[in-house]
Amino acid sequence: MTDGTQSPWAGTPLVFFPPKPGEPLIFVLIAARHEGKWIFVRHKDRDTFEMPAGHIEPDETPFEAALRELYEETGTRDCVLELVSPYGVAEEGAPASFGLLYFAEVLELGELPAFEIEERKLFESIPDRLTYPNIQPQLMKKVFSWLEEHLSPDTNPQCKANGLSA
Repeated sequence: MTDGTQSPWAGTPLVFFPPKPGEPLIFVLIAARHEGKWIFVRHKDRDTFEMPAGHIEPDETPFEAALRELYEETGTRDCVLELVSPYGVAEEGAPASFGLLYFAEVLELGELPAFEIEERKLFESIPDRLTYPNIQPQLMKKVFSWLEEHLSPDTNPQCKANGLSA
């Protein structure tokens, strides 16, 4: 919605579980961090911020889709990309759709490409004006938990060498 009112996804349950075998993965969503700040984007038709995301094209893997979306929506030129979790979103009375949640430690940002994103902004924390306010905070919470478990120098010595930590 472009007027900043409540999103059509308001109240949508968000469930973290693998899809049943045969359920197609439709989209990817990326929690992206650059120099200790979170990257959120604003679509040209909205006045709210969202995490970089998009549909998986028929000729690409989910990982390739995540890299493409990061470039198209943020200008990311180099990153470390890790799978966090599959998840599903279901509207009341409709079947769930499934995607993959990724975390990206963005090493290099370039110019924002001329696609559908009007603005890329770095935030210390989750912005107040979100496009999907009942979904994105839950996704970020999942990412924060994942970072604590997987990218802590205490549990992954390679992260200390790479400078990656929660």
